[in-house]
Amino acid sequence: MIIRLWHGWTTSENADIYENLLKTEIFPGIVAKGVEGYLGIRLLRRPSGEEVEFITMMEFDSWEAVKQFAGEDYECAYVPPKAREVLARFDERSQHYEIRKKLNYQIS
Repeated sequence: MIIRLWHGWTTSENADIYENLLKTEIFPGIVAKGVEGYLGIRLLRRPSGEEVEFITMMEFDSWEAVKQFAGEDYECAYVPPKAREVLARFDERSQHYEIRKKLNYQIS
């Protein structure tokens, strides 16, 4: 499995606007692409000085699925125009990592 990791930063004023855009438009738009092998996404958020940092972690079952989502230049970041309007800055390239081991624990 592959994790696609990306960072973006907003001003404090735009943080809630951006998070809402992700949840209501961008994430559903990703699902609507119907990429076979797309397994889901996690959204992380934290204050970072004057900015708010966002990290997305997309999970795919194969490199082929990553390329189906992002194209042959699969490291190129997927940042729709509406997102670019509220982001202060962002990674132009996404990073990809192979999941080598995944452990889940549940303590009773």
